[in-house]
Amino acid sequence: MLLVRAIARPLLAAPFISGGVNTLRKPATRVAAADRVVNPLLSRVPQLSNTEQVVKLDAAAKIVAGSMLALGKLPRVSAAVLAVSLVPTTAAGHPFWEEQDPVRRTQHRVHLMKNAGLLGGLLLASVDTAGRPSLGWWARRTPRVLSHAASGLRRDTELALQSATHTVRDKLPV
Repeated sequence: MLLVRAIARPLLAAPFISGGVNTLRKPATRVAAADRVVNPLLSRVPQLSNTEQVVKLDAAAKIVAGSMLALGKLPRVSAAVLAVSLVPTTAAGHPFWEEQDPVRRTQHRVHLMKNAGLLGGLLLASVDTAGRPSLGWWARRTPRVLSHAASGLRRDTELALQSATHTVRDKLPV
């Protein structure tokens, strides 16, 4: 499985890195499509000034998260970042439901489905623990481990107290 991950992660990350680089080079090509998705965000987040800034931030996030996923560095977090970034990108870039031209409508639908497939891969990558226990497993197991440790500590304390009591009794004059 290690070989599969070593091959799959860079393949899954490649479109995000490539798309992010292209967007940073020519952000204007994405701004018009992103404008209707980003505008509600601009009014709520005062640190964001315009759609182009958001498009560039999204591109940078895709490059960084994609590179980290490809290199296997924080792969679950990287995949989750890419998944979150992919949803608004897809909604902005491939609104087939608004397209009148049948050819362009089909193209947008194909790209939307491709992105849905990428999203599925990212979701799998975001929960892939590479055979190690997940946070959910640890969360379910921790109360039992703590309870067992507390029981052991209580038992050890009682034994130590009994031993100390017997030692003191043995040393007392009768």
